[in-house]
Amino acid sequence: MIYSLRKQCIDVIFMLMLILSTGGLLFVFNRNIASTLFLGFLLFVLIFMEDKWKKTKVNSIFITFFILVILGSINYYFSIIAQTANKYLFHLLSVTLSSLFLFHFINNRTHQQLIRSLYVALGLIVFHSLFNAIAYFFLKDNLIIITSEYHECETFMNIFFYDTERAATSLYGLEFCRNQGLFWEPGILQIFLNMFFFLEAFIIKKRKSLLLLTAIVVLTTYSTTGLALLLIQSVVYLFNEFKTNKWLILLVFVLGIPLYMIFSLNVEDKIQGEKQASFQKRYFDLIQPLFIALENPLTGIGLDVEQFQNMRQEFYISSSSLNAIQEKTGVESKVNGTDKGSSNSITYLMAAMGFPTAIFVLYMFFKQQIIKEKKWLWMLIMVASVMSEPLLLRPFFLLFIVSGFTYVFYKITSHKQQIA
Repeated sequence: MIYSLRKQCIDVIFMLMLILSTGGLLFVFNRNIASTLFLGFLLFVLIFMEDKWKKTKVNSIFITFFILVILGSINYYFSIIAQTANKYLFHLLSVTLSSLFLFHFINNRTHQQLIRSLYVALGLIVFHSLFNAIAYFFLKDNLIIITSEYHECETFMNIFFYDTERAATSLYGLEFCRNQGLFWEPGILQIFLNMFFFLEAFIIKKRKSLLLLTAIVVLTTYSTTGLALLLIQSVVYLFNEFKTNKWLILLVFVLGIPLYMIFSLNVEDKIQGEKQASFQKRYFDLIQPLFIALENPLTGIGLDVEQFQNMRQEFYISSSSLNAIQEKTGVESKVNGTDKGSSNSITYLMAAMGFPTAIFVLYMFFKQQIIKEKKWLWMLIMVASVMSEPLLLRPFFLLFIVSGFTYVFYKITSHKQQIA
């Protein structure tokens, strides 16, 4: 089958839309319109522009979709707090987008073409982010504020975006605006930058210069998680390359030491410095939802994020429990409560759906078959990402959960056919 330029463009557009539906400003400011257009485009291509639907692929996607709907329905009806149907319809839309997206590729494309589309889409994000960081110094006095119910930021012609408060950061005397690219905050941008670094370093292996460029763009986000993931990937990459090129040890000192110094400054600033509120919020989002889950272990409190926010505002962890955690971790929690959502997708999932469903979904997440090479490192990036940002139930990350489901169901049905 010829992989024409038209098909390549369609796939890259699909991938970009999937990525942007996971924290992208296009969906933040135009969620309903953008989601409807994405769904309509997917259905149009599947119905009118692609090959005949393969029965085995249809069955695996249908079973996956059906199981996820059943899990969502159980959560909706048996949660201890009354839930809002609209919130569940939004999750249903996300599951639908991820399922149809995966079906498009497993029915009409090869695995290599899926990876290539992801690589190109992430590459476009890397280059846009680079220009976004540079453009700030020239455009900072010509920005306008755009706002919606969920977010507010400054923009230049809806091409470059910056936080309303400019998120100014000083690094060795240089003041700059933390780079958020096309996303609502730098912490989300760094996820996709690190994913591109992974693909370039361990799968595509095309240009080493792109690794350096991506590392520079990650630095512009000044994200603690982003810098940590970049350091880990760099060490693994250099260790692999050192086996064939001993001179790369010089590159370790040239790039590794400054990167580590910046990371150390960032961590110190987050834990003890002026920006420790960010660390405290994430630490609180790690432990409080776990205590909520322990009190509601079977069905959780529901996926309605507004109900979750209301409950956690009144939910307090006992002093004895906090003291015990502090003694074991050596980290003091300075946050007693909050009315905001959780930045930790995994602990939120446990609190919202209970342990049985959450563990089942996470198991399927780890069974994903999209990235197979150096899977441990890719999943480290994924887990660190969803533990620092509320993204696990967004379409891009749901794609990997759906992939795990389809893989497991396909193995079961194939095994039954062999026995028969």
